[in-house]
Amino acid sequence: MAFDGVTIANVVSELKRELTGGRLYKIAQPETDELLLTVKQPTGTKKLLLSAEASLPLLYLTETNKPSPMTAPNFCMLLRKHLQNGRIVDISQPGLERIVHIHIEHLDEMGDLRKKTLVVEIMGKHSNIIFCDEDNTIIDSIKHVSAAVSSLREVLPGKPYFVVCTQDKLDALTTGREEFQKTLSAKPQSVFKALYGSFTGISPILAQELCHEADIDADLPAAALTEKDYGRLYGAFSHMCASIREERFSPNIAYTGSKPVEFCALPLTMYGYSSGYDASRAPLPEAFSGQDPISTKSVNKECLAKDHVVLYDSMSALLEHYYAERNVLTRIRQKSADLRRIVQTALERNVKKYDLQLRQMKDTEKRETCRVYGELLNTYGYSAQPGAKSFEALNYYTGETVTIPLDPTLTATENAQKYFDKYGKMKRTYEALSQLTMEVKEEIQHLESVSNALDIALHEEDLAQIKEELTESGYIRRKAADRKGKKPKITSRPFHYMSSDGFHMYVGKNNFQNDELTFKFATGNDWWFHAKQIPGSHVIVKMDNAAELPDRTFEEAARLAAYYSKGRGQDKVEIDYIQKKHVKKPNGAKPGFVVYYTNFSMATGSDISGIRLIGEETR
Repeated sequence: MAFDGVTIANVVSELKRELTGGRLYKIAQPETDELLLTVKQPTGTKKLLLSAEASLPLLYLTETNKPSPMTAPNFCMLLRKHLQNGRIVDISQPGLERIVHIHIEHLDEMGDLRKKTLVVEIMGKHSNIIFCDEDNTIIDSIKHVSAAVSSLREVLPGKPYFVVCTQDKLDALTTGREEFQKTLSAKPQSVFKALYGSFTGISPILAQELCHEADIDADLPAAALTEKDYGRLYGAFSHMCASIREERFSPNIAYTGSKPVEFCALPLTMYGYSSGYDASRAPLPEAFSGQDPISTKSVNKECLAKDHVVLYDSMSALLEHYYAERNVLTRIRQKSADLRRIVQTALERNVKKYDLQLRQMKDTEKRETCRVYGELLNTYGYSAQPGAKSFEALNYYTGETVTIPLDPTLTATENAQKYFDKYGKMKRTYEALSQLTMEVKEEIQHLESVSNALDIALHEEDLAQIKEELTESGYIRRKAADRKGKKPKITSRPFHYMSSDGFHMYVGKNNFQNDELTFKFATGNDWWFHAKQIPGSHVIVKMDNAAELPDRTFEEAARLAAYYSKGRGQDKVEIDYIQKKHVKKPNGAKPGFVVYYTNFSMATGSDISGIRLIGEETR
């Protein structure tokens, strides 16, 4: 799943077609390492997302708008100063490098025409967005890189911009037949590793695809190929280069079953279907085309059990669809890092406390033995010899003879009192620990449920509600300015699903929403679902005057309860379900904590791919 140079070439082809000649209407920086450019064209406005996020750098056209901070960051203000209303004159890619140059013309303060370049580098943790002058001098960048960070290149205002050559790779678009064979045969590696290790822009999956098209085992040593093998391999290689030069791309996602495994800008014939670049190959079935090609509705169900390829009209649409959920999760994990640290620290502290209390509880298990020893010494101690280290007596509770250890410096009565004192201490410790361990266990369960809520959270509004819960629980100190004011307004709402039989199903995202769904939203005959003895969401299925719930809806609601729990990903999760009227909340219980005494159970998986998400419940 590589954002390689060929993918960049496809994106650049689309950007040139869609954005060249357009004017920069809006420049926003919704994240610290992300830009959203709005470009006005005669055909309408286009939005270009540029992300230099280390774990997920991206570049594609989008129709989605993102909220921006109230105060624009300095880099955004600088771009607005120079580029607002500027015209995009060209978009280029040097070779097949993972670099995009956006060339922009604008008028300066004196009304003179100037040219600037916005350089987007898609290079993993080294990704950056760099703003350069006409002479390739860096004006500023979204990430500053000093000499202390990189000895190869500084990315700072006033420094010259250049591309660091850290790998000895050839340009695939300018490599001839002899150089191709000479380069590969000199590599002591398998063929596909030699391919992506020798030429810029080629990822491992594309190298394997070239071997597949040439009918060559990708794991063979490159030096073991014959002249005919190299001829077929170079034929596939040159066909790929011709497709890139002529901008004949076929954006597609390869699936194994229903799971996406790879995407590419060129046909992935190794996954069972051709996209039709060669007339001798079978054409792609119509089932793999459509406005929503990634959905199971547009793919034959027969093909979901085997490898197949789904085509897209544009690489931007593919990238947005493929990375949309992952990008949201990456961002929300960054923003929830502080909350996760607070929860994890508190959880570790409580787990250690609980383990210590359990060990202390184990030490009190002999308290009854001490009491019996004291009673037996009081009853039979008159026959104990002075200075004896032990004493045998008949235990009248069990009818067995027991040996009682004695302190030889004490009398039998004094030894009996010693055992009674020990019994009293153990009894008090047991009674105190019984209550404390119960409280600590409930606290652990509460924190684990908060941790699960953080895993479920998709938006900042979800995090705000979790933060409020942690504040009310005392894990976060409320700010002085908020102590006398009202609670923050909560806009987060539960998930709303529709079952195959037309029943509305609701899933709480956190403990506050779980309580609200169960005790304020649900009515007595509605059905309630929850993972058995695992932190998770409450799932409510509204009956809406229906006589009974179909079996398929029971199964779908149970899968939702499994998916939105800590058991997600397990083969089977046991789910408890019961009508809401049998679910109670004890006085003083933690948010989300309930009790029930009679219930049904079922074991189910956590795959919810076939359940329709309507959105977030609004009331």
